[in-house]
Amino acid sequence: MSAEDFRALYERHVGCVVRGDMKAALADMVPENLPAVFEGVTVPRGAVNGYEIKAVRAEGDEQIGETVYDTAQGMIGLRSIWELRDGVWKAAALENFPVPGDPA
Repeated sequence: MSAEDFRALYERHVGCVVRGDMKAALADMVPENLPAVFEGVTVPRGAVNGYEIKAVRAEGDEQIGETVYDTAQGMIGLRSIWELRDGVWKAAALENFPVPGDPA
């Protein structure tokens, strides 16, 4: 998959999160990693007021997407690590990253 193709996939995924379409967002994830992938990670839970995709890049055999979501909970920096599974890119792990200017 080209960098442009992965970016389009990641942008579609972020759009699902922003719209609150969690069924579609979860469908992009590695099924056997659910629900453990959410343990200890802050994710948008409800309305998203705004977002900014900060990075989309390849690291070795993985693809990484980083987005900052503006939510009622505050700003959430969320990184998703994607792996190729049976010929399809799926989010295999989530982690938070610091948001500049956020005291947390």
